[in-house]
Amino acid sequence: MKVYRGTRRGDTVLVTVDGIALDPRLDLTHCGSSVFEWGYVGDGPARLALALLVDCLGDEEAALAGHEDYHCAVVAGLPFAAWKLTDEDIRDTIVAMDNQ
Repeated sequence: MKVYRGTRRGDTVLVTVDGIALDPRLDLTHCGSSVFEWGYVGDGPARLALALLVDCLGDEEAALAGHEDYHCAVVAGLPFAAWKLTDEDIRDTIVAMDNQ
């Protein structure tokens, strides 16, 4: 099981997957931001949603198709200071969103 964590230290955010920095996948789309953020709807959280989905699903096309919905449903509501998600959490949310 993969574990994704986001933490803040001052103005710096760090997002890891199993302790290794998560790739922001700047090659896939122009979210308007090259840095991760969370806790609101915006470009940084959209970048994070895309990176989480690509890493978790291993499917760039599916991640590009679903990252905006995941951004609004999950990333925008993550706690400001720190958070933790598993690949199972991400997949369960995607399934639930698809069934709505």
